[in-house]
Amino acid sequence: MLAGQRVLVTGAGGFIGSHLTESLVKAGADVTAMIKYNSMSSWGNLEFCEPEVKKNVQVLAGNIEDSDFVSHAIKDKTIVFHLAALIAIPYSYVAPRSYVRTNVEGTLNVLEAARRLNVQRVVHTSTSEVYGTAVRAPIDEEHPLQGQSPYSASKIGADKIAEGFFRSFQTPVVTIRPFNTFGPRQSARAFIPTIIAQALEREAVELGALEPQRDMTFVADTVAGFLAAATAPGVEGETINLGTGTTHSIGAFAARIMQLMAVAKPIRQDPRRIRPANSEVLKLIADTTKARRLLGWQAKTPLDDGLRAAIDFVAEHRDLYKPHLYAT
Repeated sequence: MLAGQRVLVTGAGGFIGSHLTESLVKAGADVTAMIKYNSMSSWGNLEFCEPEVKKNVQVLAGNIEDSDFVSHAIKDKTIVFHLAALIAIPYSYVAPRSYVRTNVEGTLNVLEAARRLNVQRVVHTSTSEVYGTAVRAPIDEEHPLQGQSPYSASKIGADKIAEGFFRSFQTPVVTIRPFNTFGPRQSARAFIPTIIAQALEREAVELGALEPQRDMTFVADTVAGFLAAATAPGVEGETINLGTGTTHSIGAFAARIMQLMAVAKPIRQDPRRIRPANSEVLKLIADTTKARRLLGWQAKTPLDDGLRAAIDFVAEHRDLYKPHLYAT
């Protein structure tokens, strides 16, 4: 159903965006990949795509905050996958205005252009962080939204802009809300590659809080959810969780990763990595009933298989990681 579709992916140079771009090209779509402009002409994580994929994708470098550029990128597209965002929670504590400009105003730019240019489907990317600490578990799409960090508050704002455009203008937008995604190409900002990189290079693994629980989905499964959201009939205006429905503590993930790596190193807490008490999200676990019903989607990759793929990537690309530094 995606073959021949004229598709734009914003945030295509990112972790999930690069995997999504790769899958779309392989599905036969006519793909334009929007990345953030940089003076080094780097394509970010798209650099890891197969040569045949890179040959068949048009790359546009610009800024999601520039409404004229966004409109130019969206012109003549039938489907827009909107993933461009600032996502590092620690950095949102020191630069919150940047998150509003990128995540809220950037989303507004995408939706306004899509409305004016009659795009057939916009897949907007949310995050499980908008739920905050679970009031009830598993977390369904009707769970209260809680802005427990400037990042999550900005994503709530973006989600509500998407909802407002659907209700006001019938803009055909569906909001996908992934719980934590992991896998190859993920940056050291995330805790799983942080654990792996430190276990490879350091005498001890230093993390923040070990007790928070996370529902981790392998990136290929998350991408499959995005593709389903772009093609499933009648899902405009919906918000849909993507997750596994299982959860483990960060400490448990660290122990399992080191077991798979066959290393034994102490785990220490680094105060710099601990969120403010009222900002920490203690438990995330997805109710994916709606995804199964509307998209026919469920996560398929066993956790250990996904962790092994992440371990292999970090081990093969040690130059990308600085395990002796705290990456925000």
